[in-house]
Amino acid sequence: MGRRGPAGKPTALRVLHGDRKDRINTDEPQPSELDIEPPAWLSEDAVEVWEQLADDLIGKGVLTAWDIEAYANWCDAVVRRRDAADHVAREGAVVELPVFNKNGDLTGHRMAKNPWLLALDAADAQVQRYGARFGLTPSDRSQLKIAPPANPGGAERLLS
Repeated sequence: MGRRGPAGKPTALRVLHGDRKDRINTDEPQPSELDIEPPAWLSEDAVEVWEQLADDLIGKGVLTAWDIEAYANWCDAVVRRRDAADHVAREGAVVELPVFNKNGDLTGHRMAKNPWLLALDAADAQVQRYGARFGLTPSDRSQLKIAPPANPGGAERLLS
């Protein structure tokens, strides 16, 4: 059985809010500064999706070495969703399917929901679920708290 109640606040947010010290996890593990590359199992199309956002997510501190699999799963789900949506666009939401008798002989056809809609729904759910972890929708993004960059001083401030 899973945990009850809302998800806990990130430790950094607890510190900013001034939560009691006994409620702040001072021993929270932090990911190392490792190279973040797409896994070898990703398809070429999924690697293209990876490259669209990875640098920005890494720069914001949202994508770390510990998140590679989850982000790769999101990229893969995006590609599967696009493929399923393409099939539905070409074939339509309702298709004609063959009907066979108990001997395996074709007896006619029936109209039915396109099976690609099931793949589309499943991929949609995965895109939403994994995307939420990285703040990839406006409502999910509003829940993330990222410290602003340090104020540049001197000539750097004038150039920005």
